[in-house]
Amino acid sequence: MTIKLLVIGKTVNNYFVEAEKEYLKRLSKYVKVDYQVIPELKKAKNLSPKEIKRKEAELLLKNIQSTDTVVLLDEKGRHYTSVEMSVFMQKKMNSGIKTLCFIVGGAYGFDEEIYKRCSSKLSLSKMTFSHQMIRTFLLEQVYRSFTILNNEPYHNE
Repeated sequence: MTIKLLVIGKTVNNYFVEAEKEYLKRLSKYVKVDYQVIPELKKAKNLSPKEIKRKEAELLLKNIQSTDTVVLLDEKGRHYTSVEMSVFMQKKMNSGIKTLCFIVGGAYGFDEEIYKRCSSKLSLSKMTFSHQMIRTFLLEQVYRSFTILNNEPYHNE
């Protein structure tokens, strides 16, 4: 299985860039990771939030294959403990899917077309975090899931 991570806009804070690199490196021991950055829209200040979401959806959909299983990081998504997340990941691997695609959207969330395309929604917290933080948090939790599944000493229960 491949983990695909689609994100809107590049990570600009060096400490998040370094953290992402570290978790991508750690994850490579377990799974192939395809990290794709969708460039931020140009002249977005002239657009309404609805227009921004629609245009971002068009860009995202171009990078999602028909066989991808799509999980949105969304404030209304399901909350998991780390162990529950590892069970979720194991079920996805057991189902035989080729690509599990996590999407971190832009500042305004997702257009309805993206919601129609997803198979599930995941929330990492009831609190709001920057999209750059969420990328790091997601990568860490996916890595943690694999260490749990492999009975490795990273997660303390």
